[in-house]
Amino acid sequence: MSMHSNKKLSMAQVLICGAAIVTLSMGIRHGFGLWLQPVTQTQGWTRETFALAMAIQNLTWGLAGIFAGMLADKFGAFKVIIAGAILYALGLVGMANAPTPLLFALSCGVLIGIAQAGTTYAVIYGVIGRNVSLDKRSWAMGVAAAAGSFGQFLMVPTEGFLISSLGWQQALVALGMAALLIIPLAWGLHEPGFARGSTPPKREQTILQALREAFAYPSFQLLMAGYFVCGFQVVFIGVHMPSYLKDHNLSPQVASYSLALIGLFNVFGTYIAGTLGQRLQKKNILAFIYFARSIAITVFLLVPLSPMSVYVFSAVMGLLWLSTVPPTNAVVAQIFGVAHLSMLSGFVFFSHQVGSFMGVWLGGYLYDKTGSYDIVWYIAIGLGVAAALVNLPVREAAIRRHAPQAA
Repeated sequence: MSMHSNKKLSMAQVLICGAAIVTLSMGIRHGFGLWLQPVTQTQGWTRETFALAMAIQNLTWGLAGIFAGMLADKFGAFKVIIAGAILYALGLVGMANAPTPLLFALSCGVLIGIAQAGTTYAVIYGVIGRNVSLDKRSWAMGVAAAAGSFGQFLMVPTEGFLISSLGWQQALVALGMAALLIIPLAWGLHEPGFARGSTPPKREQTILQALREAFAYPSFQLLMAGYFVCGFQVVFIGVHMPSYLKDHNLSPQVASYSLALIGLFNVFGTYIAGTLGQRLQKKNILAFIYFARSIAITVFLLVPLSPMSVYVFSAVMGLLWLSTVPPTNAVVAQIFGVAHLSMLSGFVFFSHQVGSFMGVWLGGYLYDKTGSYDIVWYIAIGLGVAAALVNLPVREAAIRRHAPQAA
């Protein structure tokens, strides 16, 4: 045991509580595509109205993630997660009762977006970075991401069942109650260094110095560019896939199974990516994932559409889905250290969410304009190739700082 072991949480505790929080938070959001048709049909809204609220959610999540990361780095993750859980419950209940597109966008978009910022990867990965040693860090991040994926596998069919048995509004209220379970889990991430009365961990850099250093570093910019593409692809597919399949006369069950399969294979994909990140260069793992996605989408569009082709595509995309998350965050930690990890992860993730905004909104907009999703699929293929290329020049070595910077 190291001298500092009494000041750190055990790895098992961090992983169990962190993974359970990510499972709930990510699991709930992964099923939102199932609400697109019931909400728009009941309210008489267009698909773009729903897609815009989801796009606002992704953008808010990204923007709020930066500040949630700063707060978690400074005051500990515990308080940030509890605030996030309460906002999640309020947002879901608001979504169920919103009478106008504006109120729907405020509850589903703004409230849930802020809630996700406080209960997902950037904040949880900060705790992992501070409490898990470098030789196990990429693996631990893979475990947490795999848990979030398992949440998708578990929660999407559960949400489909809730909608069919309770109706879409009561299903949202039930999920709001489930989101409150995050509060007791947050206790497990209560870091001793941030306890009341203790002095917070000392940092060599101020927030501004850390930001200036990161944004001046080309590899950080390249990681952000790649992550933009990740967001574009996964959120377009996650939200619009059920409607794409229904437009091609496949049953709603195929869509539910498709999203669940993505979640199931995502468990393996994220775990494998995190584990490989301990042995291989992470930038090469990222380049492979983005290139493989473009090939998978191309093949999916070329072969005749059937339930079987959907399931095979979902399994392959699942392996590549959030497998970008552990290597990307591990590279950020490797280059810049862990003192400002939640905040820097928040900035990289913001780029991901700008991509998500474009993917989900363009999907709805171009569908309403052209009556098909074809153009968005083609954009997703081109972006995947571009992301593979921008990750190759990334330098993973720790940044060399000449002297401790004066605060």
